[in-house]
Amino acid sequence: MTELYPEIEPYEQGMLEAGDGNRLYWETCGNPRGKPAVVLHGGPGSGCTAWHRRLFDPAVYRTVLFDQRGCGRSRPHASAPETDLASNNTANLIADTELLRRHLDVERWLVLGGSWGSTLALAYAETHPERVSEMILFGVTTGRREEFDWLFRGGLAVLFPAQWEELRAALPAADRDGDIVEAYHRLLNDSDAEVRRRAAEAWCLWESATPAWPPATGLAARFTKPDFALAFARLVTHYVRHDAWIEDGRLLRDADRLAAIPGILVNGRFDFQAPIANAWELKRVWPGAELVIVENAGHAASDPALTQELIRATDEFALRR
Repeated sequence: MTELYPEIEPYEQGMLEAGDGNRLYWETCGNPRGKPAVVLHGGPGSGCTAWHRRLFDPAVYRTVLFDQRGCGRSRPHASAPETDLASNNTANLIADTELLRRHLDVERWLVLGGSWGSTLALAYAETHPERVSEMILFGVTTGRREEFDWLFRGGLAVLFPAQWEELRAALPAADRDGDIVEAYHRLLNDSDAEVRRRAAEAWCLWESATPAWPPATGLAARFTKPDFALAFARLVTHYVRHDAWIEDGRLLRDADRLAAIPGILVNGRFDFQAPIANAWELKRVWPGAELVIVENAGHAASDPALTQELIRATDEFALRR
């Protein structure tokens, strides 16, 4: 079995001024003269972790990680109610990624993204294809309205009815039959800190239950940190209520822009949050991508079988220096 690479610390890190009062945390790991790669984390709002560093051979790669606007070590943090999310949108995340590339004097880099990060990776690569050498996407999402509706507006309730009912029950009675995303967005921005806390916990219970089967009970470890949970829930609802500012279906329609970019798509057979049909549809319009289906795996990227395929992918592209 392919193992994670050993734990590693950044050899360089900093805060990048991105405009609109945003300062983005970034770090570089591995070989300073190695093959450049950038990680686009999920969520939105998950932030990068030490686990992402271990997907790349540190002798070969110069791996760049950064926390997207409003989350992780970037500032201001979305857990603060006064943090305005008006400038936190997909176009600005694409611009931030380019700003960081130029700041680090990288000409082209491999782009790795998971879950929301795969949507952002597609949007970035279709905007700047000349800056992307290869792509690795996992838990594939493509930013379509039907994907947001499946996960956040009741589609997935057919498999998780009890958990969906808990999510609805945490809302005021008048909101339970309306748009849940809008209702939670309002509560997460309420002036009462306790209202915000309860809403974040309820939202993150749903996020915790649905990555794998059988459904998990209780909060995933990362959501037990109140500031993390609130920032995550605020950012997710902010993006979903705007359909991530991506015209419906555009990333699939514009996939011809990826024609010169080799790609590997890794998806669990039983990924309920990002059903395998997303990756299948993307593969149809991006013939240069390889689709790897991981049997018995769900959405959790830490699943050993999924991790193994991600490392195989980074190792394969390492040979194409």
